[in-house]
Amino acid sequence: MPDEVMLFRWNRHMRESSSSFDVARIVRELSEMIGSRARKAYQPHYEQIVLRLNRKGISPIDLVVVSGKRVYLSRRDRPMPSRPSHFAMVLRKHLNNSRLISVEQFGFDRVIRLVFEHGRGKLSLIIEMFRDGNIILLDGEDKIIQPLTHAKFASRSIKRGVSYIPPPETFDPRVMKIEDFTLLLKESNHDLIRTLAARANLGRIYGSAACHLSEINEKVICNTLEFAEIEKLYNSVKKMLEFLSSGEGSMIWMKDTRLVEKWDMILRQNTIDDFSSDIVEIAPINLPNMDDNNRIEVSSLSFAFDCVFGPHDAAAYIRREEEKFQSSKNYQEIGEKLVRREKQQRTAIQKFLDRAEISQKLGLSIQNNWNHVDSIIAQSNAAVKRDGWDSVSEKIYDIPWIGEINPSKKTIIAYLPDEDNDPGASITLEIEKTVHQNAQRYFEDARNYKNKAKGAESALLTTEELRRKEEKRDAKNLSSGLLKKRVRSKKLWFEKHRWAILEKGNFLIGGRDSKGNDIIVKKHLSSRDLYFHADLHGAPSCSLKLKDGLIENDSPSDFIPDGVVSLILSQNLCPELEDAREMSESDFVEAAQIAVCWSRAWGSGGAAATAFYVRSSQVSKTTETGESLSQGSFVIRGKRNWFRDLALELGIGIGIVNGVPLPITGTPKTISKKFPRWVKISPGREKKESIANIISKKTGLSQEDLLSCLPPGNCSIEDYGLINQ
Repeated sequence: MPDEVMLFRWNRHMRESSSSFDVARIVRELSEMIGSRARKAYQPHYEQIVLRLNRKGISPIDLVVVSGKRVYLSRRDRPMPSRPSHFAMVLRKHLNNSRLISVEQFGFDRVIRLVFEHGRGKLSLIIEMFRDGNIILLDGEDKIIQPLTHAKFASRSIKRGVSYIPPPETFDPRVMKIEDFTLLLKESNHDLIRTLAARANLGRIYGSAACHLSEINEKVICNTLEFAEIEKLYNSVKKMLEFLSSGEGSMIWMKDTRLVEKWDMILRQNTIDDFSSDIVEIAPINLPNMDDNNRIEVSSLSFAFDCVFGPHDAAAYIRREEEKFQSSKNYQEIGEKLVRREKQQRTAIQKFLDRAEISQKLGLSIQNNWNHVDSIIAQSNAAVKRDGWDSVSEKIYDIPWIGEINPSKKTIIAYLPDEDNDPGASITLEIEKTVHQNAQRYFEDARNYKNKAKGAESALLTTEELRRKEEKRDAKNLSSGLLKKRVRSKKLWFEKHRWAILEKGNFLIGGRDSKGNDIIVKKHLSSRDLYFHADLHGAPSCSLKLKDGLIENDSPSDFIPDGVVSLILSQNLCPELEDAREMSESDFVEAAQIAVCWSRAWGSGGAAATAFYVRSSQVSKTTETGESLSQGSFVIRGKRNWFRDLALELGIGIGIVNGVPLPITGTPKTISKKFPRWVKISPGREKKESIANIISKKTGLSQEDLLSCLPPGNCSIEDYGLINQ
């Protein structure tokens, strides 16, 4: 598979697929993990497997495998599915707590073998990184326990229960001699870069680097090279391979020199993800055809991969959930089923037409070789009449023009002469029928296959029409912003409570009842968070979270409708702050405004209300002697920070949170900034059930989710594109 590469959906020109050079260095880096224990395995996306490794003395690290593209180590936080896939379960069952004992590359191919050992013996995990890639679990005898993808090739099959056969070995430049290299180039009539990339197994990136290092035009035709040029090129390749095997770290090339100068600051501030799209190339060795001024040396190729692809790969589970939710029932289950059926019907049509053509040609061949076929039929009938079928069956293999005999069907497989009068195409003859009748049987078979092809073509037209209608309906829903309803078995942790977001994405979490108030204070009010409460009896206890909240997903799915924002959960908001008291005054006003909207002030008929906040240490269940507190009530000691004349109004937008469609609540100021489609909710005369029903019909959001985010009382609604686009 060529090493130049597909573009990211966001137009990165960075190659996605790894070359044999990259694999060789990654194998060296993975070898440093020998002795570590395999823990849980995950499959956050159909194409991605994550295996958590735990080595004594260091924090756990993830082995990230993106099938057919890359393998690297990462300590990045990544959302994982709560229920493992079947393949992940198989990996857990066999690899859990096993010890990694070796890592090797198959020759110079893009195939890695990881060998694990536990009390029951050895197991191997094979990672194939060519074509679409594959991940295969083997037992101690190299029999396949489970592949990620079943596949069949000309020389091997990848399926459960069969012995694993590696792909045919490719050219290994690490062991080549000058004579091998000379022969390889002299036998090629293609240009140099193509030959080095494919036949010499260097890949286009490193083939180009070798040409540049040798000062030879990469477009020159190989068999025109002089020996001196070949020798120079050979020495350049060997020099690159020597650095690959003995060098350390990796190179990153940025698109701008200014980013190179800022690199140390980027590392200190941990803002690499903000600049990942500015990385144009990574490699385990220096590439002389790249600009040295834009080059940065980093600790490992794994770190380089994580810099470029980490944000995208870490969001794999969220992308899968977004794709699943958006295309559920309509496109993924129905649409993909139609696409699959269409493919099967096209294959069947071609198969019928091919068989019809073969049958037609064989019928004509029988007619064209009339005497030959007539002689075989006559000899066969005479032999059967004389000796019987059983005797003929034993002697038949001595006759060069007859291959097999079937006494039960009274047929033989005979051969027609080719151009050299040697046995050629095989035909099945019914020896009790004439040459003409045998030829007509083949013509009849051809007609039947053609009729089957016509029937399949008619069915294909029906399938294509159904698929077009499905795609049209799906595109209409997508453009209208209507979400697909999805049944969820499990809710996100914050949905058990009242919740909203502030401008920077921080959560404000509030209790829904007295029991919920207790939970908020006991479980969700840390020492660095702030406690908010409306100045009304029975108002919810609220926690302003310093670190927890929602941030925008940098790698949203293409399936998300216009006006809907993809968000992911984060536990690392405001990294520069140590305490929520350091947040801005506007954040406090927002939190206080939301707190009063969740209180009975909403239905009191007023337009404004008052709230306060205190530190978490000021909130207590301890009362004075002789006093008691009911469930959900707390004692506040010390100074309160007051906010007065807070407007009773909220905004609601649509978000996809970790792949789950949800209404997002906040102040109108925040919601209007973050969401292109939103509504403003104020106290009014409309029942909130009616409001939820209207929004649900126009957006596809769950009515239950909408009811849980609306304030306690009647409402009025002001639409800003959420209902009527």
